[in-house]
Amino acid sequence: MTAHEELQLAQISVSEMDNNVYLLHDQHEGLLIDAADDADAILALAERTGVTITMVLTTHRHSDHVRALPEVLDRTGAIHIASFLDTPALPAPVDVQLDQGDIVEFAGHELPAFVLRGHTPGGAGLAVRMGGIPHLFVGDSLFPGGLGKTASEGDFVRLFTDVTERLFDVYRDESVVHPGHGESTTLGAQRPHLDEWLQRRW
Repeated sequence: MTAHEELQLAQISVSEMDNNVYLLHDQHEGLLIDAADDADAILALAERTGVTITMVLTTHRHSDHVRALPEVLDRTGAIHIASFLDTPALPAPVDVQLDQGDIVEFAGHELPAFVLRGHTPGGAGLAVRMGGIPHLFVGDSLFPGGLGKTASEGDFVRLFTDVTERLFDVYRDESVVHPGHGESTTLGAQRPHLDEWLQRRW
């Protein structure tokens, strides 16, 4: 292994809510994004991939994204990272609390973190370059066709502003967006619809 070995991506869907569980990895270590449900299936994914989960990122506090979190952390001893804004509501201790612009160091890579406020007080995401293209892991803040659910006008404005300024204004159109549920998309596919989302408020 070298410090510059490119990260790979494996994933599964768990639970009746089609939660995406992502596993970023090199040849040895895995960074799990959302221990959403079914700890056995998550650990089997790591075993098939041939890696040990050493870090877990929880994208946000909603229960469907954390049901397997305590068990996965207990069985792996992994470092748990999450947004400082959602940390108080998570069902397991957080080792590293992320803020906007922080860097996550994993397997010799420096991964930019971002915080997206509005779907919850503050969801956490990561930007990872694979195959020369940024891959954005965004939790439930951005989907093909719109933003994540918000409960108030203020929450919508916060989420729209953060997604615009911290994703669309920073990363190029070919950047791949990996949401918490369903299919992936690109920023370029969604960019033409920003004005529409602003008008309809979701």
